[in-house]
Amino acid sequence: MKLQFTKMHGAGNDFVVIDATRAPFRPTPALLQRLTDRRFGVGCDQVLVVEAPSTPDVDFDYRIFNADGTEVGQCGNGSRALARFVREQGLSDRDAIRVRTATSVLELRHVEDDQYRVDMGVPRLDPQQVPFDASGRAERYTLVLGSDAAVEIGVVSMGNPHAVLLVDDVDTAPVAEIGARLQAHPAFPQSVNVGFMQVIDATCARLRVYERGSGETLACGSGACAAAVIGQLWGVLGDDVRMELRGGTLRIQWRGEGEPVLMTGPAQTVFKGELEWAN
Repeated sequence: MKLQFTKMHGAGNDFVVIDATRAPFRPTPALLQRLTDRRFGVGCDQVLVVEAPSTPDVDFDYRIFNADGTEVGQCGNGSRALARFVREQGLSDRDAIRVRTATSVLELRHVEDDQYRVDMGVPRLDPQQVPFDASGRAERYTLVLGSDAAVEIGVVSMGNPHAVLLVDDVDTAPVAEIGARLQAHPAFPQSVNVGFMQVIDATCARLRVYERGSGETLACGSGACAAAVIGQLWGVLGDDVRMELRGGTLRIQWRGEGEPVLMTGPAQTVFKGELEWAN
């Protein structure tokens, strides 16, 4: 089988994108491993699949697979890449489209040049909706990580679960160590994406994210949105924030509870290719 794909990235968060609007694509764990492997395959953080719409209220269905083969319900950087992909492939010529993921319906809009804006939906702060094991909602939670550490976090779902903690310097933060320990914590039954945020001022923050199924990535769009939400709830960020990640900068806007989060940033095509695969 010859599998055609497009390699793309949004702020350094990279993807292999597959057009499954005309023929079904059934990714096996072995194929996903080949696509995501940076030495023996194509190499990416996640595999994105665009499908024909399953309901009349959306333009496309949109599936997101992590490097470990798990399917997730949200990827903000991937959403911008998908918006560019459908335009370049001639699947849609509209500036705004609606797509359905496993957990959300998103509106994607081409703004200008390589900039795309995603309506990421209303953040979910109820612990049960994250999901997060807590007796009730709070703006801050303290989790004990074994006998030697405890962390204070904010928790929110952006269609996928996020924990956010403040650090003095993202460059020296123990991202892999604390990220892995939080992901394995029993309070997160579906694991969690972990954001490490350094606030510069009310309009700017630096962020690193340790993602479920992928480890640390150069950028995480839903993680940037989660950090902006928690930062605003904690009174350290305003409603229009420049979020600086290792792969690039995203603009995050949130007017407060009950309102959707808007994320604007770049999406770029790297190359197109074809993979030989014995199915």
